[in-house]
Order: sequence, then structure tokens, then C-alpha cells
Amino acid sequence: MTSKGKGERRYLPYAFTEQGVAMLSSVLGSPRAIQVNIEIMRVFVRLRRLIASHTKLDRRIKELEQNFQGHEERIQAIFEIISRLIEPPPETPDRRIGFSVEERKADYM
Repeated sequence: MTSKGKGERRYLPYAFTEQGVAMLSSVLGSPRAIQVNIEIMRVFVRLRRLIASHTKLDRRIKELEQNFQGHEERIQAIFEIISRLIEPPPETPDRRIGFSVEERKADYM
């Protein structure tokens, strides 16, 4: 939060920035403080690499989504064709095999 007039913070921040850690290491001169600051800087570097890897992964996923965007309808059409091929054919009435000869009935009257 900022105050209403000057734009200054009302409270101190809870975290250092990478630049703040670098400035702190230049002010503090004890071997312990220098070692802690080096470790903190290494954490910042690891975080930056982790964020960059997630960005690359996100970009790759978006590329894949764009490449396969039109394929959904085609895949659906393929499944419809396969389901039609799997369905049993409609039943037809049995036809007699062979020739059928119909004789005329004799007229006896």
C-alpha cells in the first residue's frame, strides 16, 4: 500500500529484490554475510531459469494447440466412418435360392 500524499510505502517490504541483495552484499563485509548473499543470488538465478523453462513449455504447448486446432473435426469424422463400418448391415428378408416356376392352372370349366 502507498500513503495518500507522497506515494511512499507505509511498511517495509517482506522480501529483497535481486538488486537489493547485491547492494546488501556490497555493504556487509563479514565472511558469513557474503556467503549468505551468494547463496541468495544463486536462488534468484535458479528461479529465473525455472521461470524461463516454464515459459518455453507454455510456448510449446500453445504451438501444439495451434497445430492441432483443425484436426478435431477430422478425427471426429474418422470415428464416425469407423462406427458406420463396424455396425452390422441391416437385415434383409431371406430370399429363396434357385428358380421359381409358376405354372398356370388349367381351366376345366
